[in-house]
Amino acid sequence: MNYKDFYTKSIHHPEEFWADQANAIEWYNKPETILSKDENGYPLWYKDGELNVCYLALDKHIQNGFGDQVALIYDSPVTQTVKKYTFSEVKIEVAKLAGGMQSLGLKKGDNAVIYMPMIPQAAFAMLACARIGVTHSVVFGGFAPHELAIRIDDCKPRVIITASSGIEIDRLIAYKPLVDEAIELASHRPKKVIVFNRKLGARVPFKKYDVDYDALVYGSEETACVPVNATHPLYILYTSGTTGKPKGVVRDTGGCAVALKFSMTHIYNVKQDEVFWAASDVGWVVGHSFIVYGPLINRNTTIIFEGKPIRTPDSSTFWRIIAEHKVNAMFTAPTAIRAIKKEDPNGDFIKQYDLSSLKTQFLAGERCDVATLEWYSAHIPVPAIDHWWQTESGWPMIANMMGVEQLPVKPGSVGKAVCGYDIKIFGEDGTELGPNEEGYVVLKLPLPPGTLLDLWNDNPRFKAGYLDKFPGYYFSGDGGFKDNEDYIFITGRVDDVINVAGHRLSTAEMEEIVASHSSVAECAVIGINDALKGQIPLALVVTKLNQNIEHFQLQQEVIKLVRQKIGAVASLRNVVLVERLPKTRSGKILRKLMRSIADGDDFQIPSTIDDENIVGEIDTVLKKYEIGIYNKKQE
Repeated sequence: MNYKDFYTKSIHHPEEFWADQANAIEWYNKPETILSKDENGYPLWYKDGELNVCYLALDKHIQNGFGDQVALIYDSPVTQTVKKYTFSEVKIEVAKLAGGMQSLGLKKGDNAVIYMPMIPQAAFAMLACARIGVTHSVVFGGFAPHELAIRIDDCKPRVIITASSGIEIDRLIAYKPLVDEAIELASHRPKKVIVFNRKLGARVPFKKYDVDYDALVYGSEETACVPVNATHPLYILYTSGTTGKPKGVVRDTGGCAVALKFSMTHIYNVKQDEVFWAASDVGWVVGHSFIVYGPLINRNTTIIFEGKPIRTPDSSTFWRIIAEHKVNAMFTAPTAIRAIKKEDPNGDFIKQYDLSSLKTQFLAGERCDVATLEWYSAHIPVPAIDHWWQTESGWPMIANMMGVEQLPVKPGSVGKAVCGYDIKIFGEDGTELGPNEEGYVVLKLPLPPGTLLDLWNDNPRFKAGYLDKFPGYYFSGDGGFKDNEDYIFITGRVDDVINVAGHRLSTAEMEEIVASHSSVAECAVIGINDALKGQIPLALVVTKLNQNIEHFQLQQEVIKLVRQKIGAVASLRNVVLVERLPKTRSGKILRKLMRSIADGDDFQIPSTIDDENIVGEIDTVLKKYEIGIYNKKQE
């Protein structure tokens, strides 16, 4: 198969192309209308098709004789537990849970919130909802009650499914009290709360609305899959919005199933029976697409990992799991690899494990700097593939399509456009830019199947945020450019481009250069206000373990590197050392938060932050180095 011809067909003959791909899954009623429009004129896929995603993920494989294949491996270094479930075992529990939910009054068209740690029951709950046509909204486990309450009020769930606790390296997080507080804060009142008790010692206060998970499952009969329309919402997933109010991205069922099957085979190149591991969380889009639905639809063994890349117990955890479970393809965020690199710069742990099963390493979630790619490739001789997508797309938009044709990797690029995505680079006025000209990354409508259907109960915001800026196109919110060979480079969110004395400079490009310094484990470059130049860059650097380089020496060497690569116009003067960078729980660096701290702007700490204490740490460091609002010269 040839990438160019395959991709071209998807763009010029989308209905024919996606009709072919729809044949890869099983339908109760196969769609005859492949592409149409909704009442607002937005593209719809497979509107007259009927299917059930839980059937595709479980029942179909059992009927085909694969019930004894391992479907799911739960590996929890924090509880020192490894447990394997076959397709038949998963199906029995899911079908009974679904039956129990029906006995509580849930039916097709209702909503449920799932608020769970990374345990098998989180996936079972998602599949049980899909089995009976209940739209689920997974909220990242451990979110504060206020954030959970906002989501409860927005999607109005009939039930909440939760667990007694999550567990971190050094502490238990009792979930049930958080859920109870969120219900008190919310205007909407769910009818029931289904509680899975992990029996780890967390406090589980009982309320009249509580239902015990185990009692519900074991006291219920298995229920059959309920056919749903292809446009029926499979799930609502909230992503952060610029206004502070989360956006409920709605994913349809039919397009999602087709897109995920397509992704597993044509992008990730994973064969049936193989082991696929996405080291993410079910609270994020990666967890929905590539921990639960994608691998199971493709009859792969998937791994639910409850732990961290380091300190559970050390930076060998990823390699242990790959070796022990014979992982064939893995997906993680670059920040995880950087964390491992910091703890084990020479890759000593890697040498202790047999990683021969691994064919490909995929990276996404944030930009992957060249230094991290090079470190990985130096220690593990498999392709390390950076790729790009969003919660809104639900599956990759730009990638090296390993199941079609493996193209040469260009460090710094996320590859070429994936089939179905007609990607352009626009200037501010909506004109298409030429090669190597940086602008807005936009996608011509229609987007392919599996992308967002709408925002839950907020179509005006959907149109304003994604469609109105460039009519006929989806606005990604990211900046980037294409080179002469149509490789695409994402330079970051458009507000990560800074204007230094009239020069538009990419902080992402500077990050690449800073990260290339031999003492740097991780870094972030942000633009902060400057009285003379409008904005100037600030580099925040985490050094590798056991590096004894002086701050002054590191600063001078980094400044010299940036001058060599970009020139004095970059105006990088400040390089500060920090113990860690503020991140979301999914590993994304919170650059906007750091800009607000440095500039003295009002800010709201994002609900997704990994640790709120780091806000004070960054403020203290900036004060120490007299950066931003603490700059005495500007005062």
